[in-house]
Order: sequence, then C-alpha cells, then structure tokens
Amino acid sequence: MKTIGSRKERPVGIFASGDLLAEGARFNDELHRLPTGGTTFIPKGVYWFKTHEEANQHQLDCIARGMAKIALERANGRTE
Repeated sequence: MKTIGSRKERPVGIFASGDLLAEGARFNDELHRLPTGGTTFIPKGVYWFKTHEEANQHQLDCIARGMAKIALERANGRTE
C-alpha cells in the first residue's frame, strides 16, 4: 500500500478552544467557496482509476469538454 500525504489528528479535549473554533469556521468558509458540480465539468459519480495519471487525464478531458462547450455557447451569443 502506498501512503499519499499525511495529516495531524487534533486531540479531543475537555475544554473548547477559540483557536480551533476559528480554524473550523475558516475551513467551513473555504468549503462554501468551492465550485459546484456544474462548474467543474466533471459529471457526478464515483470514479475508480488504476493510476493517478489516468485520473488526471480524465479530469483534463472533462475540463476541456466543458471549456469547449462554454466557448461554443459564447460564440453563438448565449451566456449563462
């Protein structure tokens, strides 16, 4: 098994921490800024890839199709 990345687990304490609350609020704000499924051009679903390269190629293909669709709509005078 290959490990990719790592993260530090936060300890669970008895007393609340203002710093952790602020960090959680910032994290929540960042999540709400993420684009929705309609703007990432990647159809909803679960995808299984054998390699990272295969996953990256799928992402690039979806983005290219989405950009081409937007360019065609703009060329035809339609805007969303």
